[in-house]
Amino acid sequence: MGFQEKHQEELLVEEETVDLNEIVLFNDDVNTFDHVIKTLMNVCEHTPEQAEQCSLIVHYKGKCTVKTGEYNDLKPRCSKLLDAGLSAEIV
Repeated sequence: MGFQEKHQEELLVEEETVDLNEIVLFNDDVNTFDHVIKTLMNVCEHTPEQAEQCSLIVHYKGKCTVKTGEYNDLKPRCSKLLDAGLSAEIV
């Protein structure tokens, strides 16, 4: 591969870079595992297994990243988590 081809390839990679954020879910003493799992499946499009794993991580570690993506996609999802009574924020 010549210099010019390699340089063009690097430029394409740079242009496709998007800033990604994360929704972090925090543990609380209020919500049941079932509620958290159902909410993650509905809001974050988790599989039942993903939602269960995230709920266990939140329970034992205090927090867990439940969704990664562009801010504009995460904002309404985070709002729905909060509306469902969960504790979450975008970082």
